[in-house]
Parts: sequence; C-alpha cells; structure tokens
Amino acid sequence: MALSRRTFTTLAGSTALGLALGGSGGPGAPSAYAARSVPTGPAPAPPSADGCRHTIGYDQYSLLVDGRRLVVWSGELHPFRLPSPSLWRDVLQKMRAHGYNAVSIYVAWNYHSPAPGAYDFTGVRDLDLFLRTAAETGLYVILRPGPYINAEVDGGGFPGWLTATRGTARTDDPTYLGHVDEWLTQVNRIARRHLFTQGTGTILLYQIENEYDAHAGDAVGRSYMSHLYKKVRADGIDVPLFHNDKGRNGYWVPGSFDTGGEKGGWLYGFDGYPSPDRTPPDWGHYGPGGAKGGASASPSTPGFVPEFGGGWFDPWGGAFFDGKGYAESRRTRDAAYERRFYLTNLANGLTLHNVYMTFGGTSWGWLPAPVVYTSYDYGAAIDEGRNVTDKIAPMHQLGHLLQRVPDFAKLDRAADVHAEGLKVYHLTNPDTGAHVYVARNDGTDAVTSDLPTDAGRLRITVPGKDARLLTTGLRLGKRTLKYSTAEPVLAVTAGRQDIALFSGRRGDMAELVLNCPVEPSVMRLDPEAAWVLNGDELHVSSPLGEDGLTRVLVQKGETETPLVLLFADDATAVRLFPYDTPSGTLLVYGPALLRHAEVRGSEVHLTGDVTETTSMEVWGPRGIDTLVWNGRTLPTRTTLSGSLMTAGLLPAVPEVRLPELGGWRMRRENPEAGPGFDDSDWTVADKRTTFSTTPVPDGQPVLFADDYGFHYGDVWYRGSFTDSTGLEEVSLAYSTGTQGLLMAWLDGEPLGTHRMPVPDKDTTVRQGSWAATAAFPVRDSLRSPGRHVLSVLVRRMQRDQDGKGLDTQKVARGLTAAAFKGASPQVSWRIQGAAAADPVRGPMNNGGLYGEREGWHLPGLKDHDWEQVTFPRSARYQGVTWYRTTFRLSVPADLDASIGLTLQDDPYRAYRAQIFLNGWNMGQYINNVGPQHTFVLPNGVLRTRGTNTLALAVLSEFTTLSGPGSVRLTLLGRATGGLPVTPV
Repeated sequence: MALSRRTFTTLAGSTALGLALGGSGGPGAPSAYAARSVPTGPAPAPPSADGCRHTIGYDQYSLLVDGRRLVVWSGELHPFRLPSPSLWRDVLQKMRAHGYNAVSIYVAWNYHSPAPGAYDFTGVRDLDLFLRTAAETGLYVILRPGPYINAEVDGGGFPGWLTATRGTARTDDPTYLGHVDEWLTQVNRIARRHLFTQGTGTILLYQIENEYDAHAGDAVGRSYMSHLYKKVRADGIDVPLFHNDKGRNGYWVPGSFDTGGEKGGWLYGFDGYPSPDRTPPDWGHYGPGGAKGGASASPSTPGFVPEFGGGWFDPWGGAFFDGKGYAESRRTRDAAYERRFYLTNLANGLTLHNVYMTFGGTSWGWLPAPVVYTSYDYGAAIDEGRNVTDKIAPMHQLGHLLQRVPDFAKLDRAADVHAEGLKVYHLTNPDTGAHVYVARNDGTDAVTSDLPTDAGRLRITVPGKDARLLTTGLRLGKRTLKYSTAEPVLAVTAGRQDIALFSGRRGDMAELVLNCPVEPSVMRLDPEAAWVLNGDELHVSSPLGEDGLTRVLVQKGETETPLVLLFADDATAVRLFPYDTPSGTLLVYGPALLRHAEVRGSEVHLTGDVTETTSMEVWGPRGIDTLVWNGRTLPTRTTLSGSLMTAGLLPAVPEVRLPELGGWRMRRENPEAGPGFDDSDWTVADKRTTFSTTPVPDGQPVLFADDYGFHYGDVWYRGSFTDSTGLEEVSLAYSTGTQGLLMAWLDGEPLGTHRMPVPDKDTTVRQGSWAATAAFPVRDSLRSPGRHVLSVLVRRMQRDQDGKGLDTQKVARGLTAAAFKGASPQVSWRIQGAAAADPVRGPMNNGGLYGEREGWHLPGLKDHDWEQVTFPRSARYQGVTWYRTTFRLSVPADLDASIGLTLQDDPYRAYRAQIFLNGWNMGQYINNVGPQHTFVLPNGVLRTRGTNTLALAVLSEFTTLSGPGSVRLTLLGRATGGLPVTPV
C-alpha cells in the first residue's frame, strides 16, 4: 500500500512530531497525541499483536507510543547466527526477562537469496516466524534489512551472485537498484504483516542502509537514500525510518535528502564502540554539540544509538584480545564498562539505545566475513552458548528502571555538580521534579567523595572504572524518596502494595531516606536491615549481598498503601523479575530465569529456569494462594511482606554426562588432484570479461570463482596442457579473504601449499582481501612430453565487506592467474565449486570439496568401508581427509544443556577442519592460528535426545604432521526448565 504524502506530518506549533498511524482520525490524520509537551507518565504496556491501531511519534526527549513516552532499551540478535528457530524464543525470553523491551535484527540478503530472483524465507530463514515469536515474547522489533548490513558477514550481507552483476553497489546505479527493489519487496511483504502501527506485530522502527558514508551529502548518495526511503514507504512500511550513522558525522539527518514530502517519519541515529581505555564520550546534552556531536546533529529528534558496543569482534589469530578470545572481550567490556558507558549515554539524553551485540551467536558455515572466525560470541551479555553472564546485571537493572520508572524518559540538564575525583552528571525531570545524578570514576582506584544533591550532601564510593546512578525526589508509588545511595531498579504496584527495588555492588551499604510527613509503621523483615525515624524522614540502611534479598515493610503514615523496600546486590537483583499480566503485575524472586507468568484465579503459573538451589517468592494480586512452577504445584506460605514464598527449596540442576567420542572412520579424498579424474562435467573457465574490481591479467582467462557461480566455500581448478618439458616453476596468483589457502598438484604429485598470513593487530587486522602468488618448483620427474594436469584447491574464506562503498565485495576470490618458468604451456581450465545449494541448510552451508559434493557430511552415509582410526592422529599429507563418527545423547527433556565441540592439538601442526554436525557446517577450526577451540552445537541442530553424526573435513598442509588431536564434547551450560526444541 502506497502511503499519501500526508501520512507523516509535522505537527505545527508543537515540538512533538507524530506519526498518524490510525486512531480515531484514521490513516493520514494528524496525531491525536500532538501536544506541545507530553507529560511524564507510565510507559506503554508491553507490545503485542493485539489487533489495535497504534501511533508512534517523538519529540526531542523520546519516542511517543500512543501518547506515552517510551525509552527503547534494545539488544541486537541475528536470527541467522542461531540456526535453530526454537532457540530464538529462548534468547528473546532471556532478553525480555532481563530488562530489554526491544530486539534489533539484521536481515541478511545473502542468507535468503541463493541466486538472482530466488528468495527463501522458510525453515531457519523464516523471518515471519521470528517476528511472530518476538511479538509473543512482548518485545518491540527494530528491523534492519539493509540492503547492506556490514555485520561481519560475507560481503556485508550482499548475496554472492551480486558480485557477478553489472552495477555499482550502494549507489543510485539503476541495475543495482533493480536488485535492491526486488530484495526489499520480498522483505517488506513479510514486514508489513508485523507492523506495530497496524496491531499485527511489534515492528517499531525500520532502518534503511547502514553506516552509509561513502556518498554522504553528494548527489549520488541523496538519490540513493531517497530511492530507498520511497521504496520502503511504497511497500506499506509506515513506522519511523532511520539510518545508522557510522560514528558521529551528522550524515542523513532529517531534511538531508528527498522523502517525497513526508515530514516527521525520519530519525537520526549514530553508532559508537568506545574502547574500555577511553573516557566515556558525551554524545548528547553534555557534549560539544553541533553536527558532529552525536544527538546534537538532530536536536528535534530523540537521542538514538542504533548500535552501541556491547563487546567487540575478534579476528583470526585473536589479535584484538591477545589470543584469549571472547572471554577477554567480556572481561574488558564487563558490567563496570556497561555502567560507566551506558549511564553516560543516559545522562546525555540518549533514550533509544541498542546494545550490539546482546547475543552474538555463531557465524556458521561460510557466513563470516574475512575479519572474523566462526564464533561471534562478541563478549556479549548472553554468550554464544545462550548462557546469561555477569554482564547482564547492568542491562537488567537499567532496562527495568527505564520501563518501570517514567521519570527517566524526560530529563533535562540541570545545574553542574562537582564531587572530588568524580565526573558528575546532573539531570532533572521538568514534570516530576525528580533529580538524577550519574557519578563516574575514570580512574583505576576507588573514590570516596561527597556528592552535593538537592537533598543534601551524600557520601558515596565509586569503584575504579565504574559509575553509580543516584536519584532524589523519585516517586515510589504513593510515597516519595528523598534520596538513596543505592541505585533504583524498579518501582511497581503488585496487588494493593507498592514495591521498590534498590541495588548496588556486593558489600555496599545502602542508605535510603523516605519523606514521611506522617509517622509510618515500619517492619524489618530481614535482620540485615536497620531503620530509624528522624522527624519526617525514615532512614533505612542495609548491606547488600550478605544473605540475598533484604526486605523492609513501610505501612500507614500518609497513605494506606504499603511499600515494600527491597535491597539487593547485582547477583540478587538479576533474580528479580517483574511481569505484567491482565490480572496485574507480578514480581518474582528466585529463579535464574522467568520465562512466562499468568494468573488463573488464585493460582500463579510460572515457567522458567533454575540453575542452583533456590527458594521462590512472588508478589502479586490479592487472593493468590497457589504457586505452580513449570507445571508443578509448590508448597508455599504467605509472608509478612505480602508475598507467596515456597516452603522448601527447588533443587539445583542435575549433572549432565557427555559421552566420549570414539568409533572414528577415515577416508581421504581430493581425487581431483589425479590426472585421470573425469572433469568433463566441470565448468570451462574461459571468460574474458568480468564485473569484478580485480583486473584480469593480460592474456589470461577469467578464473575468478564468483564469475562461474561458485560463491561459497572451497573451489577446485584443473588446468590441462601438453608438454611440461623444461618446466621449472609454476606460479599461481590467487585472492582470498583472511587466512585463505592454496594447494597445488601436478599430475597428482603435491607441489605445495601456500596460505595467507595471520593478521596483525596494527596494520592488517581489518584487511578483508588478500592477494599473493605462490611459486612452486617443478621436480625433474614431473617434466615430460604428453598431457599434464595442474590441480589447484583454493580455500577462498569469503568476500570482503563494502563499508566504503567501493564494491570491495567484488574483489576476486580464487585463482587470478597462472605463470610458468622454463615453458609456456597453453592451459585449458575447468572449475568446480559447491554443488546446488542445500535446500534445508541454505547456500552458505557447503563448499566445493569432493566429500561435500558427494554428501560425506550428511547423516545416513554408508561409511562402513571407511578405515577405522583413533585420535590423536599424526600424519603428513597434503590434501583433504574426512573423519566421521556418531554419538548418542540422553539429556532429560526438562533440562536445557548447551554443548560444544572442543578440538585441541600441538599448536605447531598446520591443518584446519570444517566441522559438520548432522550435515550442518558449524564452522572452521585452524589449529595453528586459533584462537577458537570450542564450537557451539546449537540444540535443534544437535539432537540432545538421540543420535548425532559428526564429520570433520581436515585440510593438511604437508609442512608439518597434522591431527586431529583431541576432539571432545564440552558442557557449556545447563538449566532445569528450558523450552521444547524442534529439530532442524
């Protein structure tokens, strides 16, 4: 449906820009919420596909959803990096439970399009299913379908076939735009069924392009962006659109390109990945301002970071983290990093915040760009094995705070405040009068200082490289907080009482003061707390983390509504989960995860996960008397705080025993190296022109793999010629991604192996395309008249991204030229890569190895005639060897076990292995490069209750002995609970 130019209107005389998306006026009508100043109030209810029309507007403070202020606290997750749709719900539920109200996703063009005109949104590529699952989980969706996404994926998300087409990508080239329009038509056909505005889904925002600075401000760029904008609108997408500026450049702010006359439908966003050694930057209220100051580039739209660093990627060899891998990324960008940097963003008025990544996942198959290896764990808050890490604490606390305490959606900069040794930000809500203070310590040692506040001077301690959030004048239901040295996490009403949670670091002493104009009744429900009335103030103190949760009940006084004060350290706070139901809000304490909650009469039904022995406590509507956990009724008692608490403890998760891997069978392949191999059905490589950005050498045919339709994985060449008499040397020029490799044989005899160097941290770590020439001497025994065959295997390692808009994804992959010393043979070339795309696993699963083309990676292969072997292995051999085995798992149905495969060997040995589980290419191990040794095997691909087939395709380089050495299953995490998983 094409939208009229009136659909998005500037609201005259108002600072609020509203998108008229339904409501009483119908489509195109001015927003019913176009008030000059939208007051502070409750956030919108969690989103769902509720069948009702919704409006989305904004002013300089925040988004406005149905007239209510919404702070977006989003996390990035890529469905294509988790090839098991059942697990999408698992990660989404973990995100929702831990404070996120939105999920941001890329849609990768290459993942869905194996060939021109072919698009696949089924199975693991079912975008419709993901969007339904997000809506059912209660999360908004920020949709980012490119056409270019970057994302450390092959070609930045461009499909392989696009590299062999005319037209310059990321410009207004009509050929390129024709392909783009076809892609967006496919995506938008699905997306428009899930728009929050229409009540059919929860898509809140939609991104066009990504980090597009190649033609910023010139005619080509403006034409391109205008085309994308109008195309998306014409396809019926009626939510706000945006672009993610690569850094703070002020590119593509409202009014910078033609939107067809529409006003108010475009947001400016920018990204940032500051290093932990950096001082957190001010990209908003406290910054230098101007076009390159961050949010100040677009003062009439809310501060928006579509990507803010939740970790960082790691290259082959592990140069970014000194070979320690993503554990080091997580350590250096830990919970303290998050508090220090994210609280700075909050203080700068950034109310649309997306953490990249929140779950990184796996760049399985041939998905990864050259700059990364298989794991895309990213050091994220939820690790690659779906385990919630210690980094979740700030996300949980800030996320629930921003959803449950409306004051934070509308903050102005207030008078400067100074505290010795600390950087202090001071903000206030103009409607409620609440004050917010962010005290940041940029030094390495803890700082204790007096913080001047409107409620008096507070003595606080901030650990080194950390920050604290303090508030004064905050409403806690019917009562008012004077101040607290602990950080507010949430304030909810459950039943007929208010509940407020405050948290801090373990060992901190929380001091809280309530304004009490009428003397209340106070009850200490846990011995750790202490309280005293001092005039019209109630002073409460409690150490954090000594014995879990500390409770204090405040009754009577100026209101008949009781207030339960809860104090927790970080580890305790992340086990408190608010959940809204039609019967009222629940607050659940105890489990590792709350997945779902509902009230059925007097019964509370909860589902979730337990990882250690725990009790469970629930605050909720009056009259609840029964607690049902994962379908089992638990004995309970009613507490003085009005909660329902289990009478006993839920048991810890049982042990999971994994089998040893044995029964290996081996078979060598690469018959393509032999002179007698029949290559008559291979493609003749005789083209003379190309659309690649790599020039074709004079007098040579085009040998680039993409030009012959081989876009993923290994590629074989066979060059036939007559008479090798006098041939002294063969020189093979080739081009690959990082850690590419070439092997060559003449008449079946190995000439040698050449590989690209390991990238270094300072100069080549971001290099995506590598070119080299391998020169191999020819032995006397291989020089003779007659027919000869030069066989070459190239591991191409995928295409570079196109961040600068230079068509770098079109740089050649595979052989580029062949030269001969001592002879000048006329060579006829044939080429062979992957067979047809796997209909289930997609085009990026398989390469061109003989075993892949013959199905040696698939379950059910008759391998009884393969040689029986044991590990470790030590062999010297150039070429490909396959190893296969099966193993059976019997994980109980109510237990979620995350399992990986670990490979280890003498680091000197030069070989690599493709790992296939039940036919799925789960990644590449390079023994003497690393740093990755453990590969996650996602449930669904992995049969946790059944038989699995494991295959390793090992490329040995002949320069050293090669393995495999140790190959074993590794338990990465376990929990009682989980979700049913459907095999893929």
